[in-house]
Amino acid sequence: MKKGFIVFSLLALLFLGACSVLEDVNNTVTYVNKATDYVNEVSTFMNEAPTLAEQAVTDEQARADLETMLTEIQTDMAAFNELQPPDMAADLHQQILDYNQQAEEGITLYLDNIENGQIDPALFENSEVFQTLQNVTNTIDQIKQLGE
Repeated sequence: MKKGFIVFSLLALLFLGACSVLEDVNNTVTYVNKATDYVNEVSTFMNEAPTLAEQAVTDEQARADLETMLTEIQTDMAAFNELQPPDMAADLHQQILDYNQQAEEGITLYLDNIENGQIDPALFENSEVFQTLQNVTNTIDQIKQLGE
């Protein structure tokens, strides 16, 4: 009876340990997928925003679209910032949070300028915002390594 209880206890512990490992792997995969989606969204923003900013100087619809795009990237940033990274991604996540904070400040300033009718596409493309967002997109390889 005692042996049976010990064997059962060991199997239960082994099963619980395996569940924990499986949960960690699942959390890492989920994080990698969401982080990859976010970096892809930032990349798309960086590809489309400069052209839209140029059009926004003379086109009201482009201006409205640019405002929408800027607001959406802010929303995407906020959603990413709320992700709970697995332990192995904590440093990388913090790095991206820092980039997001810097970019957020620049985007807010640019939105304020749009509201005041001041749209300068050259400033937009060569700004600290773009430099910072480029840093975000450069993290894609590190994110992909987490999933391996």
